[in-house]
Amino acid sequence: MSELQRKLLMAMQEGLPIISRPYREIGDRIGMSEEETIRVLGDYLNQGLIKRLGVVVRHHELGFCDNAMVVWDVPDERVDEVGEWLGKQHGVTLVYRRPRRPPHWPYNLFCMIHGRSRGAVRERIDALTLTHTLAEIPHAVLFSRRRFKQRGARYVFVDAKGESAGA
Repeated sequence: MSELQRKLLMAMQEGLPIISRPYREIGDRIGMSEEETIRVLGDYLNQGLIKRLGVVVRHHELGFCDNAMVVWDVPDERVDEVGEWLGKQHGVTLVYRRPRRPPHWPYNLFCMIHGRSRGAVRERIDALTLTHTLAEIPHAVLFSRRRFKQRGARYVFVDAKGESAGA
């Protein structure tokens, strides 16, 4: 990996600037054109060096102070269908599948719902369970008690001597 490519990864882990041309800004900072920055990031995605580019929404700062993880025990043959449907619904900010951990944890589909109040979150969950035959699927609602800092991936680069070289 070239020094310039390493600088790009280090710049990306700080997050994208909230401007109309963030890749141009990052490229300018490290000496790459906007087009080269986008191309190299696309190469990293295709190679699997970067798994995905995502957004960390600081929902508390936006007034969404209550949130719940709804966990569902979806029949395996329906989990993709239900997960895709949930991911398209208003108020659902995250959906993912995890293995069940019997006998105490039967749930295999998780979705996060944020709201401005606990009541608003419960209303959203109630509305979801009335549609798409979710009422028949066992689920539990887990409201957050604490807030943890969210951040993107951090990379550590090791030089030829095996020593940490930044990030």
